[in-house]
Amino acid sequence: MQYQTESWGSYKMNNLGFGGGVGLAADTGLLRIESLVAESAVVIFSVSTCCMCHAVKGLFRGMGVSPAVHELDLYPYGGDIQRALIRLLGCSGASSPGALPVVFIGGKLVGAMDRVMASHINGSLVPLLKDAGALWL
Repeated sequence: MQYQTESWGSYKMNNLGFGGGVGLAADTGLLRIESLVAESAVVIFSVSTCCMCHAVKGLFRGMGVSPAVHELDLYPYGGDIQRALIRLLGCSGASSPGALPVVFIGGKLVGAMDRVMASHINGSLVPLLKDAGALWL
């Protein structure tokens, strides 16, 4: 089974209902996500004390990828970003377990830990990394 990633634009417009009743904090979080995702081929939104976040960062680094890691608990606006990520993933609740880490590759939302690991196991992660220019094997 291969996971399909979609472009950032489709998530921004469709999943968050951008401009359609989303609060200012969610808009701010979304705009910050969009800006941060554009800065690197691989972006991980993480929490510094999360063991699953640590495992995902280790997976990418072990493959020779240097992801841009954003530790949301260390940012003053990390809560806004985390709420926007939860909405992107379709999770319920403000502190939904399993919502972090969230990974973007080549500007596309891959998802949380379960999707990243499934992509790694089924062999679709390496081609995503190559296409994004994050891996040169």
